[in-house]
Amino acid sequence: MTTRPFRSYNRSWQLASITTQTYFENVGLRRQEIHVEHNISTKNEAAQPAPRRPDLSTFFSQLELVDTSDPQAHTNAHALPQPENMAAAYRLLANAFEMMRGRPADESESGSGSGENDLLANMIEVLRQNADDPPTELKGCPDSFLDELERVPNKSLKPTDTCPICVNPFLEDQYPLVVQLPCHKDHMFDLDCIRPWLKLNSTCPLDRKELLKKKPAPPPVEDDEEEYDDMYA
Repeated sequence: MTTRPFRSYNRSWQLASITTQTYFENVGLRRQEIHVEHNISTKNEAAQPAPRRPDLSTFFSQLELVDTSDPQAHTNAHALPQPENMAAAYRLLANAFEMMRGRPADESESGSGSGENDLLANMIEVLRQNADDPPTELKGCPDSFLDELERVPNKSLKPTDTCPICVNPFLEDQYPLVVQLPCHKDHMFDLDCIRPWLKLNSTCPLDRKELLKKKPAPPPVEDDEEEYDDMYA
């Protein structure tokens, strides 16, 4: 009679153990499902590299409020954009470039001398200055100019050729779209990198040359009648 309570207790303990094990197995499966649903790894993996380019959808939405370079696409091409909208456009692109760079523009990588990708740091600084003191009118390039930029064929690219902005090799992209600016044959950029800059600035970020050709001033109209009077006066 002394063994029955022990057996009963032992069996109860076994049932409790099985129930507990089943519970934690279910919890583990549920956790695994949650991780799969949200694309979260359950293992300690190495940190993934930063994306090639940040999402610029918010920037381009803001750009529509201030871009007057394409009169046909703008609702009121003659209206000046609001200063706060101008500042927001510059600030959004500066933040995106800072994410691409991986650290603030005024912070250089230790031990790298002048710092990695100083061009991008300089571009961020220019954008910050314009955000703090926005111009009254946007001086960017129209879409027609961007559409006419010379495309660089993939076969002419070398494995070591990189975009000066994102510093990634062009050929690492499965479908690279590389353009050459008219200021210099070696000034090649990934179109997705240079396009937002050129929508706010009409200068090459490498040499700061103006890319939009200014229309020549019309020649003075000669007054034939006045010359005729002078000759026969």
